Amino acid sequence: MSFDLNTLNKQQQLAVFSNSKYIRVIAGAGSGKTRVLVTRIMYLVKEKGVNPKNILAITFTNKAAKEMKERILKDLHEESTMTISTIHSLCVRILRQEINAFHYPSNFTIIDHADQISILKDAYRECSLEIGQVSHASMLDYISNNKMADVSVSEAYQFASGDIEKKKVEVYQYYLERLKKNYALDFDDLILVTIRLFRHYPEILAKWNRRYQYIHVDEFQDIDEQQYSLIKLLAGNDNSIYVVGDPDQTIYSWRGADVNIIMGFEKEFDEVETIILNQNYRSTHTILNGSNSLIKHNRNRVEKDLFTEALVGDKITHYSCANDLIEATYIANEILSNNKHSYSDFAILYRSNYQSRALEKALKDFKIPYVIYGGIRFFDRQEVKDALSYLRMIVHADDFAFARIINTPKRGFGDKSFDLVKAKANALNLTYFETIQKEKLFSGKVLKQVEDFITMILNWRKIYQDKRPSEMLEIVLDQSGYRMMLEKDKETDRIENLKELINDIESYEKTALEPSLDEYLQEIALYTDIDDGKYPSFVSLMTVHASKGLEFHTVFVYGMNDGVFPSQRSMFEGIKGLEEERRLAYVAFTRARKKLYITESGGYNFQMQKEKEPSRFIGEIDEEFIHHVGVSNQKASIFIDTTLNKEKSVTQRPMLHKIERNVQYRKKDIVVHEMFGKGIVLNQVDDILEIAFDHPIGIKKINCRHPKLSKKVN
Repeated sequence: MSFDLNTLNKQQQLAVFSNSKYIRVIAGAGSGKTRVLVTRIMYLVKEKGVNPKNILAITFTNKAAKEMKERILKDLHEESTMTISTIHSLCVRILRQEINAFHYPSNFTIIDHADQISILKDAYRECSLEIGQVSHASMLDYISNNKMADVSVSEAYQFASGDIEKKKVEVYQYYLERLKKNYALDFDDLILVTIRLFRHYPEILAKWNRRYQYIHVDEFQDIDEQQYSLIKLLAGNDNSIYVVGDPDQTIYSWRGADVNIIMGFEKEFDEVETIILNQNYRSTHTILNGSNSLIKHNRNRVEKDLFTEALVGDKITHYSCANDLIEATYIANEILSNNKHSYSDFAILYRSNYQSRALEKALKDFKIPYVIYGGIRFFDRQEVKDALSYLRMIVHADDFAFARIINTPKRGFGDKSFDLVKAKANALNLTYFETIQKEKLFSGKVLKQVEDFITMILNWRKIYQDKRPSEMLEIVLDQSGYRMMLEKDKETDRIENLKELINDIESYEKTALEPSLDEYLQEIALYTDIDDGKYPSFVSLMTVHASKGLEFHTVFVYGMNDGVFPSQRSMFEGIKGLEEERRLAYVAFTRARKKLYITESGGYNFQMQKEKEPSRFIGEIDEEFIHHVGVSNQKASIFIDTTLNKEKSVTQRPMLHKIERNVQYRKKDIVVHEMFGKGIVLNQVDDILEIAFDHPIGIKKINCRHPKLSKKVN
């Protein structure tokens, strides 16, 4: 074997070499689960003689699938015959081969969120529904819930009460009909249609049962009921299932993940072997044990006492202050003070996106480079979506792509012209592109522009299969006039984004077995937020949900206040909601390798309409592992003991510590900073000093309590 057994601990070896048919691996944070999963697959191929074609590995993100493929490729040349993908990509693979059974073409369109919104806008106009009555997000949830519950339009009408509810059903019907007319599927459909296919056609299911005899599922705690149904169908009665996950890291209940699936796995199958990976290789002893002391307050979990052989490390720092501006400034100061590490070693995590405002302001004031991880994705940028829509017109000519680019660049094709095409298309049950080809709806200049557009698309269709996808995009950008439009408007950044898109396609061409425009568009449609982003030397700002699977030398968990983290909604939900939030806090804490900060502040909480209080989770961390800065050593707020299900009365927010060095600052005082050198105080607001340092440092805002700052004595 090419892998060294001595590099695996005892529990990891059990997980790799088990002969059980059904295996559940409970893998604690930082316990090397990906390594175990990869080694298990290599063991099946090299030692057990399993054909790679019969192995399936389902991952949670495209990024995880790519990393797993790269690891396996180092040792196995047969990787290309193995299926390692997200569950949505797996469904696309199956449907491309089998969806003809439902009279759909194999090159069906996969629509994204922007396409869905485009449909809803048309549906709202058709059904006389205002966005103020039902938001697009709410409507998409309504459609998704109906589809997941297999509720037909006629059944939805029976359940509807009142005019608004009936209009929602009309939109639901319009949405389904638009997808069907365009032979399009959304993300929900990829799984639902695959399940329906397997249940309607046992011979198709039997074919895929024979194909995938060894099924592996990573991040098993994150799957939902429909995904689990699909996995069980693929497994059948004869295939092996190997699941890896951690109930303590189930943080996606809001989108369907159910912790009870991994908890109840052994009840679904006979003689399930459960193996616990409980050695952490990521965090220090202090961070790990502090996190363990928190998560032990949850009832619904598999007991696993994680341990580490790493150094004890610094205590967790809990910082409390008067307001969120001081809180953010404290974090910026700590990052600047730690000059031994690059900015990329730091991450600031928060419960909700809205919390980034004060942080961004502080980081900008201190000239600290940062990125919002999970902000506007590259593939969501306007010019990138426009370019991809042009490519989709070549392959699919679907309505969503047509609507996006028919008047970009301007062709005199306004709303009235578009409404005319839509009305005619609906009457004839044709796509928009088919309609403008068959019907003479315009005259004069508009007619000429439409005819030129049709000719352009048809010419591209004749040549695209003989061209590399990147070459085809270059042709499209030039002949459509899109590149010229950006150059004329001096849109330098947008032009650079299109260059990056071409680079992305070229990278795809170098790795794909048989690169094609259709396949590339399919891959792009399956991208997720977490897959995007290459962050060099920047501090990373992100929600805790976005941090899943990542790790950093130093982590700040910002805004740890009741009503924020845990959220107000979870507090109203009771024990179940609080357990989900506690798992989320556990995930946040265990992203840190060497140093963990937890920060919170006072002031007014507009969500809860009352003064802010520290998060109850802070009080659940064993005092042995946490150091309080700015607060007394008494635990703050009122903490809920979920084990006993009763409140423990604890003191409210204590007063801030008195400054150990009772230094009073005034304007024009000379100060010395260990990193920035000598400076002069310009102003003071609360505890924040505005100080002018010598060139090139300039003006900085620093907490007057900062240990690296002192007043110059004459």
